[in-house]
Amino acid sequence: MPVITCIEDLKRLHKARTPKMFYDYAESGSYTEQTFHENTTDFAKIKLRQKVAVDMSNRSTATDIIGFPATMPVALAPVGLTGMQHADGEILAARAAEKFGVPFCLSTMSICSIEDVAENTTKPFMFQLYVMKDQEFLASIIERAKQANCSALVLTLDLQILGQRHKDMKNGLSAPPKFTLPTLLDLATRWRWGIGMMQTKRRHFGNIVGHAKGVGDTSSLSSWTAEQFDERLDWDKIAKIRDMWGGKLILKGILDPDDARIAADFGADAIIVSNHGGRQLDGALSSIRMLPHIVEAVGDRIEVQMDSGIRSGQDVLKALALGAHSTWIGRAFIHGLGAMGEVGVTRALEVIHKELDTTMALCGERNVKDLGRQNLLLPEGFLTEYGA
Repeated sequence: MPVITCIEDLKRLHKARTPKMFYDYAESGSYTEQTFHENTTDFAKIKLRQKVAVDMSNRSTATDIIGFPATMPVALAPVGLTGMQHADGEILAARAAEKFGVPFCLSTMSICSIEDVAENTTKPFMFQLYVMKDQEFLASIIERAKQANCSALVLTLDLQILGQRHKDMKNGLSAPPKFTLPTLLDLATRWRWGIGMMQTKRRHFGNIVGHAKGVGDTSSLSSWTAEQFDERLDWDKIAKIRDMWGGKLILKGILDPDDARIAADFGADAIIVSNHGGRQLDGALSSIRMLPHIVEAVGDRIEVQMDSGIRSGQDVLKALALGAHSTWIGRAFIHGLGAMGEVGVTRALEVIHKELDTTMALCGERNVKDLGRQNLLLPEGFLTEYGA
């Protein structure tokens, strides 16, 4: 077992052990990748305020996320193709999250299906929905999530049109990978990954293949998804989906105070401040810059969560101090999964939890619920530079 001290350690192992197309899929953004990079560099601009001679005993990182208890204010975000980072990746990540006591959310574009994850876990998980034009498929997948006893529906709002990701196009991204000469040469050096994939039957988009009409293999899947994302998704359609679901609803992809106010009026249980990890609108502000403005816009009318750019427990603390109720991690746990499977996801959670706990103590706080602006030093103009 290699010594893992931070998420960056897992990232290096992930890159070494996972085929290039899948590592690049996780570790990239759209177009120039400006927003992708600023999601993390903007966190680095925020400094922490150290406090001494305070009682640091009996600390607690425990919280709740839309009413469900969690050992820390962190959830595993929905990530497409997780089962291509490591064989049965969604199942392994869900198990790690369950054991650690944090929520897991399954992507519509997962390799393991809703049923696969439900059969291999004991507690409810969340399900993320991309809205498709095929109404029969839409109704069916919502019903499948109900039957699996999913605890919440996470409705992604910022992917009606796919932002261009140059690396995916150049790598010929597909699931499973097509056996071109460059791909075969790459796979030859990733023998751990290959052995795992040979031992599983889950190599396609499990929520779609066999469930959507006209989709029987991956060659038809790519064209189907390109045609099926619903460009007409609006608040009326969101209301219909809410009524079809009938359970707890989280709206993901909010990056504007006006949209946040509408979401609060709409009656969702929570919103996720997110720019899709910098994978959609390149040139948008980072999630951490927009977070305080959105919190100010909605007050305590709706639970505000944050996604995009979190790579450490310090990042989690900064988001909480700027008003987030909880946070989501995507790449951080994917690096763990690609590096060491379920053990790697657990290690990623352990790293972030320890960093959060230690940093909280050194900032003079004993409970994550007490974190606030008093724990931060913000650079001049951080909140006003762009007039957000």
